[in-house]
Amino acid sequence: MNRIDTPLGPVSLRAQGDLLVGLDWQPGAEASPLEAEGLRQLAEYFAGQRSAFDLPLDWGQGLHGAVRRAMAAIPLGETRTYGEIAREVGAPAQAVGQACGANPLPLLIPCHRVLGRSGLGGFSAPGGVEAKVWLLRHEGAAGLLI
Repeated sequence: MNRIDTPLGPVSLRAQGDLLVGLDWQPGAEASPLEAEGLRQLAEYFAGQRSAFDLPLDWGQGLHGAVRRAMAAIPLGETRTYGEIAREVGAPAQAVGQACGANPLPLLIPCHRVLGRSGLGGFSAPGGVEAKVWLLRHEGAAGLLI
């Protein structure tokens, strides 16, 4: 089965060819070998045994691709603001927020590590911002939320 149970609910992955293209907050169909490896790495992350993923991902094109790569470069336990990412990729913060919201691979591409200037911003997981807070605490970034 293409699913792991996490503290945020069930998670499944979708692959297309030799790339992971989506993470869903629900069970999926039978897992391909690539999807199974992704789920194994996610299980290690939730168990506190993995701080980075080593998987072939569909990064996307243009601004979305640049924002996703910038998000993936944020180390475990650290955060950035939409404005910081915007300066890095040379785009308005609002466009960065939209690109974060369109991230098809949350967790693997850690959009939860991107915060608003004066708030948390949103998150696509069930539970929304509460799930984002849980992930940041899981990663040891809780002190940054005060």
